[in-house]
Amino acid sequence: MPRTLPASKWIQTAGHWLENSIRGVRHPFYASFKVTNRCAFTCSFCNIWKMDKHDLDTETQIRILRNLGRSSVILVSFEGGEPLLRKDIKILLEEARRQPFYVMFTTSQRNLIKYPWKEYASYIDFLEISIDEGHENLALFDQLKEMCGFGMDVTVQTVVRDEDLGAMEEKVKLSRAAGARILLMPAVELEEAIHAYPPFQRFEAAVKQLKKKYPATIITPNGYFRRVRMKRGGCQPDSLVINADGTLAYPCRPREDHAIRMDLVDLKTWLKTSEAEEARATMSSCERQCGWYQYFATPAFSSLRDLPDALRPYFNSFFGRG
Repeated sequence: MPRTLPASKWIQTAGHWLENSIRGVRHPFYASFKVTNRCAFTCSFCNIWKMDKHDLDTETQIRILRNLGRSSVILVSFEGGEPLLRKDIKILLEEARRQPFYVMFTTSQRNLIKYPWKEYASYIDFLEISIDEGHENLALFDQLKEMCGFGMDVTVQTVVRDEDLGAMEEKVKLSRAAGARILLMPAVELEEAIHAYPPFQRFEAAVKQLKKKYPATIITPNGYFRRVRMKRGGCQPDSLVINADGTLAYPCRPREDHAIRMDLVDLKTWLKTSEAEEARATMSSCERQCGWYQYFATPAFSSLRDLPDALRPYFNSFFGRG
């Protein structure tokens, strides 16, 4: 079950949300932190494994985490590549736990159960396990129930290609039986990766039909689909991506934009600059329908219209009901 953040953080977040609503989105709430590009997989729909494999040192990573801790961000996801491949991952998790944000951890390792999860679980609020045909790790469903027993809030993250549409319901059933939720997300069109984006209308219809059958299990919000269909302003900077080289992908990860070095420049201060404002204008005018899905990457998690649907699957986690 997720920990309780300080009341001061929630008050600060409410103020940032109000300012975003009045002045336009400036304050991000979610950060995807790519702690490494190293990965055990070479998924055709992904380009991370083709990038530079040099990892930043521990101290640099800690400076980035502290930078995020000073910002409006309330949820940080350790991602990659594969975070478990870092030898200092426990040190980084310990530092993240000291910061005033929730900690999410995303992994796809086939030998997942062999890692010291009793220890890691004391630092992690949300565990995301990537399981799909692209990773060729469907056997992880056999470990899922045991992974749900370590006290973390567990969600399966499944990348869906056109050929995977018919297999979604079985994955939903397996997740539900194990006590986990599931995120159904399309194979995003990334540079230097095979474009396996499913027909969007078919994907949307299938997910919404499954949500009616399994409303508390599937966390893909309906607002996501509406935002992707918009030709302009589909994404907003409610979320950030920090690349494995320490650069901020701003305003957009699929476009491979790079802004500041997160270990050198204070994020909260930089987001108020004219440079950041110009980057947000670029995002607002983008007409590319890449299908990018990321927590808080669209206003689905921060608009009054979409918030109830987006947060409904998390109700039990925060209020402790089985």
